[in-house]
Amino acid sequence: MAGSSQRLSALDALRGIAALGVVLFHYLPYYDKLYGHSFTPWSGLDFGRYGVHLFFILSGFVIYMTLERTRTPGWFALARAFRLLPALWAGIALTFLAVHLLGPDDRAVGIGAALLNTTLLHEYLEFPHVDGAYWSLVVEATFYCWIAILFYGLRTWPRVRLALWAWVLASYAGVLWWHAIPPAMEFLVKDLLFVKYAPLFVSGMLIYRWHRHGRPETIDLLLLALSISHELVAYNAPFSWFVLGCYGVFALAVAGYLNALANRPLLWLGSLSYALYLVHQNIGYGVIGWSYDAGLPGWAGVTLALILVLTLANVIHYAVEKPALTWFRGLRAKAKPEPAPPPLQPLP
Repeated sequence: MAGSSQRLSALDALRGIAALGVVLFHYLPYYDKLYGHSFTPWSGLDFGRYGVHLFFILSGFVIYMTLERTRTPGWFALARAFRLLPALWAGIALTFLAVHLLGPDDRAVGIGAALLNTTLLHEYLEFPHVDGAYWSLVVEATFYCWIAILFYGLRTWPRVRLALWAWVLASYAGVLWWHAIPPAMEFLVKDLLFVKYAPLFVSGMLIYRWHRHGRPETIDLLLLALSISHELVAYNAPFSWFVLGCYGVFALAVAGYLNALANRPLLWLGSLSYALYLVHQNIGYGVIGWSYDAGLPGWAGVTLALILVLTLANVIHYAVEKPALTWFRGLRAKAKPEPAPPPLQPLP
């Protein structure tokens, strides 16, 4: 058990590394593209945008583990709500205020859009994000809905697996004929089924089942291989190869070969990763822009932005995120005990 716990801690560290990669991508090459830096950022940081893809693989792994430990869809929904929403609401409030105070002006949204962001339905209603990074949270929340329907509705692994096969095959079709999707089908294919990203979640689930239940059946291995290979058609090289590399690192961590990552600094960064993701982009842009206006060199603005968003993430994590989760766990512990659902079993 200790070895398994350490492996899962290494995954938390990977989450922190991925979050830092996204932050550096936004602050350096992407800021340079949008607003211009006084220096030329290292082009290798462009790969940082694909830290989100590692988040999605991790999410598939962790969410399936959560489902196997949660007795009803209601408790699953509450668990996800308490995990996502309190920190999200804090991040929205801070970002909304910071952008209106510091800019950039082109990132400011109205109060109505900000309130809709608190539901994560805003993108479906064609309202802007308070922070550009929130697009991935909409994908996450949609994934939670789909996988809960499949897990609690189909009730056996062969049925769930069949649905996942259909989803992955639809994802291939969606990315191969992306520009030929009929307008009437775009919302379903691109948004509700998020065909560019769904196989990342599916592969994370399959890796979890391998980790938890032992070597999978051949049909599961084929689905895993198909899910991983999807990156080769969904993204252009060399970024597709980078995502494949993320799979390799993830597999090594799950297998216990990256336990050295479970050290205090990286685990601290991993614990802040969600809150950091929530507040980093637009607040950081405002700080960098203010630094340039004040005559500071570009590297100083990036450093100040990093320090500020790490501080804000720390505050959100310890003052909002952790207390909310602690309260929910206490509520769940007081509820009438019921046996947890068994892992999905083969059909008789």
